[in-house]
Amino acid sequence: MSTLAQPKVRPLISEWVMANGDVRLALRDPDELIEGTVLVAAALAPVLELCDGEHSLTGIQAALSLRHGISLPMATLESLVGQLDSALLLEGNRAQAARDEAHAAYRSLPFRQPALAGLSYPADPVELSSMLDEFVAAVDAEPEPEERAIRGIVSPHIDYDRGGSIYARTWSHARRAVQAAEVVVIFGTDHAGSPGALTPTRQHYATPWGTLPTDQGVIDRLEEAWGDDSLFAEELHHRREHSIELAAVWLHYMRNGEPVSLVPLLCGSFLPFTAGEAHPRELPQLVRSMAALDETLAGRRVLVVAAADFAHMGPAFGDPQPLAAQKKEKLAQFDRALLAAVCQGDPEAFLGHLRQSRDRQKVCGLPPIYLALQLLGAARGRVLDYAQCPADETAGSVVSVAGAVWTD
Repeated sequence: MSTLAQPKVRPLISEWVMANGDVRLALRDPDELIEGTVLVAAALAPVLELCDGEHSLTGIQAALSLRHGISLPMATLESLVGQLDSALLLEGNRAQAARDEAHAAYRSLPFRQPALAGLSYPADPVELSSMLDEFVAAVDAEPEPEERAIRGIVSPHIDYDRGGSIYARTWSHARRAVQAAEVVVIFGTDHAGSPGALTPTRQHYATPWGTLPTDQGVIDRLEEAWGDDSLFAEELHHRREHSIELAAVWLHYMRNGEPVSLVPLLCGSFLPFTAGEAHPRELPQLVRSMAALDETLAGRRVLVVAAADFAHMGPAFGDPQPLAAQKKEKLAQFDRALLAAVCQGDPEAFLGHLRQSRDRQKVCGLPPIYLALQLLGAARGRVLDYAQCPADETAGSVVSVAGAVWTD
């Protein structure tokens, strides 16, 4: 059966916006097969909702009439679905051909190009070093004593303007471990990732100081354990996703521009797990891959990094009311409980807190922290810094961030 006979909208990021005085549905493509933002008339939203791969065109026509009172002639519906397909909004041959072309172009590059250089931080290595030097000088952090070997880091992935001091205190504290590492595994939030996805890339990660080579042997073993090429289904997200990049810059800086073997892993949504619908242990491919990662890295000096922010609360993130001082303190209490589980080295306790609240706090760092804790095994942590960063002009919306280290 043709995919257009049962049309399915591709995984897109959507939000309602005002445009020219009208309410529109804004669609963005995490794979960037579509450039920029596509604005769709509000009247077409019910059609898109029914393009779920389960409804035939006749079924869509009937559902529009029954649910929404919309009478749409079949010829009009067929034309509309054809336009959606031409615009690469639907799964099908057109979108797959565009995806294959984008993958080929990305993989033909000598390295993954920094997406935020010149935007969130200077592209010039001298200027970048100077900026990070200032952050480090301002926090006056001491490295961890050598007798306490650091095995892992919780590093923010918020922009440096807001999180610079926490980056500086955390990475400075872990300087010796960073410089001694033979391989660094960075688990980063994939803000557009599918539930339970673990997405590596074979591309090396570049920073303004040069290239951090991706460990091809580790990626080979992950691919073998995963069992099929769906491991790379969302590899294109690496092109623009900032979470790993912002940690990689600090990693390279703390090594004075010296390269180190890197394992960059984007982590998809844990929404089904916080909703209580499933558990990460029930995903065989993920379980096998984490076991393979642990086995492959055995005997090497490994540093594990969770590039993770915490809560996202307030009107900027869909909450009805801005956070007053009392609610910010309540959020801080919640975050302290989360961080206590992080410091206990207990991934299930960490996940359990967010299952209990159904992740009302929208903690985007859940997947990388959970998987980092799994890989580390028995580890104890210590929080170095915590902050609630403003996310709008009135500071009624905040992103909470923290820096922490795990030791033996």
